[in-house]
Amino acid sequence: MIQKFLVRQALKMKMKDMPEAQREQILALVEKDPELFKKIGEEVDRRVKGGENQMKASMEVMKKYRTELSGLVGPQQ
Repeated sequence: MIQKFLVRQALKMKMKDMPEAQREQILALVEKDPELFKKIGEEVDRRVKGGENQMKASMEVMKKYRTELSGLVGPQQ
């Protein structure tokens, strides 16, 4: 419970410039499968530390996990 709150607060701080509606959508997705997003974050960090551009690393990792991400988004629509 406390961990969920802390993760939510940390994400809000990182997304402070994002519109509220979008921020809530992303927070809801992260809460559905926090392990997936942890895995994605770790892989992006690893690529960035290896010298890859942050945006490129993020896009490549998101492509890799496209099926899992669409499974989270799909049922809501």
